Parts: sequence; C-alpha cells; structure tokens
Amino acid sequence: MNLSESIRVALEGLGANKVRSALTMLGVIIGVGAVIAMIAIGQGAREQTMSFIQSMGTNVLAVMSGQSRTGAVRGGMGSVQTLTYDDALAIAKDCPEIIRVAPELRQNAKVKYKRMNSSSTILGTTQDYPAVRNFQVEQGRWFTDVDVRSMRRVGVIGPTAAANLFGLNSPLNKVVRINGINCKIIGVTKAKGSGGFGDPDDQIFVPITTAMTRIFGVDYLRSISAQAKSMSDMAIAQTQIEDLLRKRHKIGAASESDFMVRNQAEFMATADQTSQTFTMLLAGIAAVSLLVGGIGIMNIMLVSVTERTREIGIRKAVGAKSRDILLQFLIESVVLSLVGGIIGILFGIGVAKILSQTAGWQVAVSASTVLMAFGFAASIGIFFGIYPARKASALRPIDALRYE
Repeated sequence: MNLSESIRVALEGLGANKVRSALTMLGVIIGVGAVIAMIAIGQGAREQTMSFIQSMGTNVLAVMSGQSRTGAVRGGMGSVQTLTYDDALAIAKDCPEIIRVAPELRQNAKVKYKRMNSSSTILGTTQDYPAVRNFQVEQGRWFTDVDVRSMRRVGVIGPTAAANLFGLNSPLNKVVRINGINCKIIGVTKAKGSGGFGDPDDQIFVPITTAMTRIFGVDYLRSISAQAKSMSDMAIAQTQIEDLLRKRHKIGAASESDFMVRNQAEFMATADQTSQTFTMLLAGIAAVSLLVGGIGIMNIMLVSVTERTREIGIRKAVGAKSRDILLQFLIESVVLSLVGGIIGILFGIGVAKILSQTAGWQVAVSASTVLMAFGFAASIGIFFGIYPARKASALRPIDALRYE
C-alpha cells in the first residue's frame, strides 16, 4: 500500500473503535493542553515582571545606603545611613555617563485631610524623578527645581493615596497634613498598578529638601536613582559611581564600600532567569501527563495488534510486506497523537484565556509553544507506536492465521 492508502486504512481502524480511540487521545489532549497552559502562564508572569521593572525606569542604577560590618556580622541595606544629598549632586556633576539623578528619601507617614486619615509612603525626591523612574503626571504638575531649592511644602499624590484621602473628589490644590506639616497637592500621577513590589500608586511625592528638613528632620538619603545614557553604558556608569562615592566617603582600597549599587540590567537578567526556570518547572510537571498519554497509546496499540492478529496474517498471506504492516500501525499511533495534539492545543489555549479572564492572570501563548507542543505530540505517537508496530510486522503469517 502507498502512504495515502495506509492513512485511509489507519483511519478506518480507529473509526471502528471510536470510544476507545477518544479515550486514548484524552491523555494526549490533557498533556498537550497542560503544557501549553502552563507555559502560557509562566511566559505571562515573565512578561508582566519585565514590564513592571521597565515601567519603573530604563537604564537605572540604584545606589543603596548602608553596607557595614560590625564584628563578624555584616549589616544589610539601611543598617547605616551613608548617602547624602551632596552625594547625589556629585554623581550628577562628576559622572559623565549619567544623564539624570534622583535622590530618594522614602518613609511611611500618617497623612490627614479633614477627618480622613491614611498611612502612605512619602517619597522625597527632585524634579528629575518622573524622567528617571518613568512616572507621568495625569493632573496638575510636578514640582520644579525652584520648589526643591525653596523647600516648598507642595506634593504630588498617587491615585491610590488620592482615593484613600479624597474618594472621588479632586485632590488638586487641597492641603494635607503629613506628620503635622501642611502640604499643598499640586499634581496627581498616572496609575501604574501594583507589580508585586509594593504599590507605586500609594505614594505622595514631595521635594527632597522639604522631606529632609521639614517633614522627617534627617540629613541622609535612603537611596539615589541614577539614569545612564544607554543600557550599554550601565557598567561604565556603575564603575564611575562606585569610584566617586568611595573617594567622597574616604574608603580605602582594602575596605568595603558603605553603599551598594544595583544595576537594573543585572536585576532584569536575574528576574528573567528565575521566570524561565519557573516556566520550565511548570512545563515539566505538565509534560508528565503527556508521557502518561503516550503510554496509553502504546497500551491500546498493543491491544489492537492482539485483536487484529488474524487480519495481519491474511494481509501478509495476500502479499503485504512487513514494512506495510509496520507503517499501518505506526500511522494509527501517530494519527491518535496528532489528532489529540490538535485538540489539546485548542484546549490549552482555551484554558489560558479562561484563566486570564477569570483570575486576572497575564498569559502569553506563542507560536513557538504551539509548534513545540504539536511536535512533542507527534514524537510521542512515533516513539510509543514503534514497539506495537514492530510487534505486528514481525508476526509470521502462518502463526497469525492460526491465532484464535
């Protein structure tokens, strides 16, 4: 028989036992669907994480205050306060690869408006913060360099903090009390949404000088965000910042730095690697069910060989060769897995879409994932169909005809 005739005979054989064929394909359907759905969830989580990181600024280096060593115990970030506003000004002036600098002093504080009270994050910074950290003002304006130098009591509020204090009313030109200090709201930022690293919309931004002098009464910074010219310049910019701050803080060559510089590119690479590992773990778990489906195909094909032993003997007696028998049973196995794979692909995409709509998860179904799952299904059919097909083709005609 030629290939088309073999496919026709294989389909007729499977159609003769529709329920059994459907149940056999069920394992492949569930396996392929699970693989696609799990990879879609993993890739969606990865894209969401990368998007959130990029939304917090591009080409950003974060200088964190407070690496110290006390005895044999090393302190973590924030254990000592070593960064100053002058450090931020020096980075902006003396680091050629840095285009913008935004000093940051972040603390939680009680905020009051009339009878409404709320606890929000107060972030003292400068006029360059929106450009460095990719914030946009939806209403009103951001404070200016003049506001910073004049220590004006003005603020820009995030939409979550605004809703907590003002409800549906506009917060513009309203005066709130932050730690007992009156601040006039001059702007509202555009919503960013929570990304698992806190809520950037539940913040009130004030001039760094106002935060340090009037609200919190401190002379240090929590961190400094510095924006490099490009992603390729970040390593050079990091070295420039480290050399400058070590010189300013009078740190010897053999001593450890009293600050830490975090490279956004490294952070993104780490997050990407973690997301890929998570995706592969989900796909590996889902692939187990696909393996079980393949075993089910092999089991059913062995049963089919046993049931059709006399048929095999008759075909061989009238001239069918061993390779014809092998091809026929192998085609039946591959058809089972491919049909199951196609249905499984549709099932997996449907599950991913349902999860996206009902649970609010971000999912990403790519063409490469679909092709991989389809190829895996075909491989399963060939791999688990070879043994039953070879067993059928190896039967001797005389033995097969005498089989009861």
